[in-house]
Amino acid sequence: MNIRKAASLLLLSLVPVSVAAEFLHWGEAAVFLSSALAIVPLAIWLSTATEELALALGPTLGALLTAVFGNASELIIGLTALKAGLVEIVKASITGTLIANLLLALGLAFLVGGIGRSEQRFQPTMARVNGSLMTLAVLAILIPSINHLGLAGEVPVSEAAERGFSQFVAWLLLLVYGLTLLFSLGTHRSLYEAAEAEIDSGPELAGDEAHKPPVLPWLLVLLAATAALAYESELFVGVLEPVTQSLGLGAVFTGVVVLPLLGGVAEFITCISLARRDKLDLSVSVALGSTLLVALLVVPAMVLLSPLLGHPLTLRFSIAELLAVITAVVVSNLVTLDGRSNWLEGVLLVATYIILGAGFAFQSAPVA
Repeated sequence: MNIRKAASLLLLSLVPVSVAAEFLHWGEAAVFLSSALAIVPLAIWLSTATEELALALGPTLGALLTAVFGNASELIIGLTALKAGLVEIVKASITGTLIANLLLALGLAFLVGGIGRSEQRFQPTMARVNGSLMTLAVLAILIPSINHLGLAGEVPVSEAAERGFSQFVAWLLLLVYGLTLLFSLGTHRSLYEAAEAEIDSGPELAGDEAHKPPVLPWLLVLLAATAALAYESELFVGVLEPVTQSLGLGAVFTGVVVLPLLGGVAEFITCISLARRDKLDLSVSVALGSTLLVALLVVPAMVLLSPLLGHPLTLRFSIAELLAVITAVVVSNLVTLDGRSNWLEGVLLVATYIILGAGFAFQSAPVA
């Protein structure tokens, strides 16, 4: 059993602790802390079950399963927060997830993978394909904010028109997501063969090529982790406002930093572990691919489902959020351009993330 699974098993003990904290009325702080920590192993097990089922079902079905469940934790937490009416926090969490994947996950991968090595190399072609798709998808999410900023004319935009435009963009992004699957699994599958070959030749699979994980046990793990994650998200979101208010945290900071770190922990661990094993091709693909999945599937799903939850979500972001996402996109594209990395690049990426996070922390708006 690897360290990731052992740690996640240990942290699973916090699930009954959080349930006890809720029903025995230990206080909002206890519920907040225990449910937040319980989300971490559940997100890891959800990701692990997805990976194991992908191996068991074969490349095509496995890729489809990964495409759907790869960022399920972010979607579950986001929909739970929308149901509670925390629209501004959810909107900020979109920004936070994007910059966390592009700066923090990638930066930690470069930093940890580069320790003890002069440099690491990865396939720049693969990074460029993922990077260009990711850039276009992220910028598409930001386009509805142009009307709000008055750059498309000085005529004020009604709330109904804003919601309609956001839903139009969401449907279009889902269409692009379907075409992306066609691109990666069909017409241009050869571009992804290098990454697949690296997976197949990994030391953990050497001599065990015929082994396939059992489907039923991992399917039960997937369902159980999803249900438990939904419950823990309810507990966490239920006390999010009062606890963050007592700590003096603003809505934007809570969404940009707290929620993405909880929902994206599985991707961060995967990126770091792959980079440390000198599989930087896969690590970069996970970081950029996760960002692409959030932009093309998670965000459109939340926009389209939000009216059913009673709290419509629009793709209107503040100038600070726009600049943060654009900065993350530009910087991540620059550092992956040459197919090389070192630990100092990782430090600079992490430092950029910390500076952006600190900037949101100094915003004085309380949780509303």
